[in-house]
Amino acid sequence: MTFKQHVWLALASITLVASVSAQDYPGRPIRLIVPFPAGGATDILSRALSQKLGEKIGQAVVVDNRPGAGGTIGAVAAAKAAPDGYTLLLTTSSTHSIGPAINPKIPYNVESDFTPIAQVAIAPNIVLVPNSSPARTLREFVELARRKPGQLNYASSGNGTIVHLSTEYFKAEAGIYMVHIPYRGTGLAMPDLISGKLDLMVDSLVSGLPQVKDGKLRALAVTSLKPTALAPGLPAVSELLPGYESTTWFGIYGPKDLPGDITSKVNQAVNAALADTEVQERFARLGAETTGGTPKAFAGMVRADTARWQKIIHDRKITIE
Repeated sequence: MTFKQHVWLALASITLVASVSAQDYPGRPIRLIVPFPAGGATDILSRALSQKLGEKIGQAVVVDNRPGAGGTIGAVAAAKAAPDGYTLLLTTSSTHSIGPAINPKIPYNVESDFTPIAQVAIAPNIVLVPNSSPARTLREFVELARRKPGQLNYASSGNGTIVHLSTEYFKAEAGIYMVHIPYRGTGLAMPDLISGKLDLMVDSLVSGLPQVKDGKLRALAVTSLKPTALAPGLPAVSELLPGYESTTWFGIYGPKDLPGDITSKVNQAVNAALADTEVQERFARLGAETTGGTPKAFAGMVRADTARWQKIIHDRKITIE
């Protein structure tokens, strides 16, 4: 056999192995990294999705919480995983739009270190105060904060996260000053907000609305541009502060160089899970709207969202220092 024939045989063998690998995928449970703590918006949504996704793809999908550094720790773990489809990342605007927009030292590149698979959902945020707060409307809260500059505080899920920037954006538009208290996730801040140690938190509707429905917190407004059927009866922040808008997207990535066949298989399973009526109803109860779509559409949405946050960060001179 000639050298050229050896080369072609080797290449054919590699192609055959890759094809068989993609065809047989998945052959064992899939790890779905969530870069935020249990109890937060992304975690709650991941657990609503993982069971049905497992049914559609033919293997168990196990949620693995990797919180810390505003989602960076979990995102890095996913980026460094083997590109075999057995490690996926369910993440949000915080790690893949806002993080890169605000932090030039972030230890990953959204475009080159990940493979976009599918957008999962979009959710407005919700402005929350403890039941002990004297403010029963957003206008009353703004008036209270103006009377007490620097005496009120607010929680976030970490510097540079959407929770942080949404509140800083709100502060700037309202002309108020509050003290920022960062947590490792909104789920960890909830007990302090409920007890009245915190004065306000702008949280995802996914994790915030259930607390309101349970009577543990008071909701003042939603951050979608207009009121939403996901939270009936709540006004939009824009009704008091025209033009204000902040929403959270959720999406699934794989590590870079994830084979196209596997990317397509996961994308199809995600879309099938999101098309399930039970999943759609569960997401709606949580305060999120299912989306789905192609990897290309997902990547384009993230680029546009990043550009929007970059403008807000620049205009408001917001830094993570």
